[in-house]
Order: sequence, then C-alpha cells, then structure tokens
Amino acid sequence: MQIALWRDMLDPYYLAVDELLVKFNHIISSYHREGKYSPIEEVNGRVKSISSMLDKARRKKIPIDQLEQNLDDIAGIRIICQFVEDIYKVAGLIRTRKDMEIKIEKDYIANPKPSGYRSYHIIVWYKVETISGTRKIPVEIQIRTLAMNFWATIEHSLQYKYRSQMPKDLSDKLKSSAQSIVQLDSEMSLVRDEIMDAQNSSRIRDNLINDILNDIQNLYKVANKREVEKIQDEFFKVYQKEDIVLLRRFSEQLNITVEDYGAQSL
Repeated sequence: MQIALWRDMLDPYYLAVDELLVKFNHIISSYHREGKYSPIEEVNGRVKSISSMLDKARRKKIPIDQLEQNLDDIAGIRIICQFVEDIYKVAGLIRTRKDMEIKIEKDYIANPKPSGYRSYHIIVWYKVETISGTRKIPVEIQIRTLAMNFWATIEHSLQYKYRSQMPKDLSDKLKSSAQSIVQLDSEMSLVRDEIMDAQNSSRIRDNLINDILNDIQNLYKVANKREVEKIQDEFFKVYQKEDIVLLRRFSEQLNITVEDYGAQSL
C-alpha cells in the first residue's frame, strides 16, 4: 500500500470512533438526566497512528497490504468505570445494542495477562456510511476501572520504551503494583453503595440548583423585578442551609410560581 493512500484507508475508522464517542457519551448523559448513577465514568477514543500500525505489523510479521485484514484495533474506544462491577454492566449494555455486532470478547480481569494487565476487551463490528458506501469495520472497546487504566497507561509507556526488553526488576515491580490495583478495586467495591449514594446526592443537588436558577432567570422576563429579587433572596437563604429536602421543597414551590406566570419555556 502506498503511504499516500493511508489517510484514505483510515478515514472510516476516524468516522467510527467519532460516532461511538457520541453514542457512549449519550449513555452517560441519559443516566444523569434521569438522576441515575452511570456505569460509565468517561469515554475516549483514538485511531492507531501509522507508526504504531507499522510497529505492530513488523512484530507480528503482517504484510503491509494485509493490515486491515489482520488488525482489529485500528479504531479503539476506551471506557473508564469507577468499579469492577460496572465493567460487566457496560459489557452487557454493548451486547444488547443493535448497532454493534460482537466479534470477540476477552476478559483480562478474570484472566489477567502474565504482566499483570487487567481490562475487558470487546471487538465489535460497526457500520459506517462513507461516500463510497457502507463499511463494516472492527472496533476494539477496552473497559477498565480508573485504577486499571492508570496501571495500563504506565505499563504501555514502559513497554514502548524498552521494546519488549523490560528489565526484570522493573517488570517485577509492575506485577507487584498490579496486585495493589486488584486490592484497591476490591476495597472500592466494598464501599460502592455509599460512594454511589454520595455522588447521586451531589448530582441531584446540582440539578435542583440549575433548575431553580433557570426558573428565576425566566421570571425576570415576565414578573415584577422586586418580587423576583425577593425569590432570589429566599433561594440564597435555603442554599446556605445545605439541606437537599429544603432545596427540593423550594424548587417545587418555585415551579408553581413559574407556571402561574407561564414562564416554563422562556
């Protein structure tokens, strides 16, 4: 394959990554809008660089003109979760989607690599519409906890530096730290419910405050200025008490006022 044609070859993979980022971020937003805990903490994606593809082709003795047929990770999505339990929930969500077809699943959490690497990998077939027609391409989705991702990022950098010739003492330290990551994830799972409750309470409070401030702003357009300023002063008094029950009650009363003025959609 000519180097000049590589950009054309990679375009569908960039399209797939862009579309999947939108879809997974929409899942996060949907959970938050409903006031629910999202099993996905964050998501990012990348298309493998040409140099990385050439390196992998050399290591695996893949002919340059057969890269697409032999590489499943040209397009990659990385999903970060807070807890190990969330990883399996996200994997379940992916299995139920009609816009992705499972090709391969690899559970490196239940079966870590010898290096200590842990993650859940799913290769999916994903269709993109290009100007040349429909393309069905593989996308690698990696699902990890925050702790797993930290370890994997460090390990990847060291592997790149030493080109599979990592000193044994450094390799041993990585394996030891991998066990620490296992312990950390395990301990976080023990307090998962409390962490989720705290995060949900914070999110509910933020949503209430945003709704109240939007309502007050809408009232400024239709109501008496002094009356709105009085409502605003009352809000600050409630806000300073840091009581979510009082905040919710104030929001409900404000909603009635907003409806009386017909200011809901302003």
